[in-house]
Amino acid sequence: MVNKKFTAIFLVTLMALTGLLLSGCGGEKAKPQAQSKAEKKVVEFNYPELVYYDYIYLADELGYFKDAGVRPKYIGKVATGQVIPSLVNGSIDVATRHTPVVIAAIASGADVKIFTAGSQSTKKWPHMKYFVTADSDIKSIKDFGGKTIGLNSFGACSEYVTKKYLKENGVDPGSLNFKTAPEDQQEIPLSQGYTDIAIIHPPASGRTANSSKFRMLFSDYDIDQGISGMCPYSVNGKFLKENPEAVKELTEILIKTAKWNNAHPEEARAIMAKRFGIDVNQAEMYEFYEDQLVPEKEVQYWLDRLVEEKKLAAGQVKLEQIYTNEYNPNYKKAK
Repeated sequence: MVNKKFTAIFLVTLMALTGLLLSGCGGEKAKPQAQSKAEKKVVEFNYPELVYYDYIYLADELGYFKDAGVRPKYIGKVATGQVIPSLVNGSIDVATRHTPVVIAAIASGADVKIFTAGSQSTKKWPHMKYFVTADSDIKSIKDFGGKTIGLNSFGACSEYVTKKYLKENGVDPGSLNFKTAPEDQQEIPLSQGYTDIAIIHPPASGRTANSSKFRMLFSDYDIDQGISGMCPYSVNGKFLKENPEAVKELTEILIKTAKWNNAHPEEARAIMAKRFGIDVNQAEMYEFYEDQLVPEKEVQYWLDRLVEEKKLAAGQVKLEQIYTNEYNPNYKKAK
């Protein structure tokens, strides 16, 4: 009788202990499963494919997006002039286009904002170069009157920097014709005589600079020591509001990429040349602002230019509408 009673108590106790142990084991297993990398949320941002020296492409090639919570989703080619309209309508979420185009969009009511500084124009690696054919009689900006200039689009650096330089040298911008063509095809109308001057950006400018068929006149850095040359990255407002942490992480990745690019120029050029299928010796590059903080004076330069070109009224757009450094970890350090 006693043995039966003891056995029953022992079995009940054993079952209870087993249940606790199994419960405990189950709890320990659930924890790492919830934090597994397989279930980590990844935010994709729509991004275009351009023949352009772009540090989102470079970050991708370097593998910086591999384990990140944000990464590009390439949607195919977009014409240069359609990049900001695509950003405005949400077809793409992040874009690189020059500051004046972004300001013009904001002035029209677009919800977009610059969030990183992007590339800078330096003496060694300027933002854009002006080319003529080797046998051209054009020697300087003073010879531009009545000529035809090839550029990738209107409303940005190529148009407004050139017009300012023309006025400063006594040449009427209204006497010139402007024709657009894709960046990597500017040599064709120039060599065939449809244009007299071509304005070309990296990496494509390297091929032209290394060809005996063409001659470089000057760069944007020669014109204004680089103040007009910052080419930033902008984000769609809706995407920014919905994914602030992703934009913050993207900014951190781009800071890392900018530093690597500047420290390893030859390797960076080789990577980008391979991506675009061009000879590395003919691939020109950009330097990037290492801290990626958007500089106020470069933005203000473009506000002033657009007012002078009568594209904006004075005070129509404020600096704080154009850019933010809030997602950049270097901003808090600088404050």
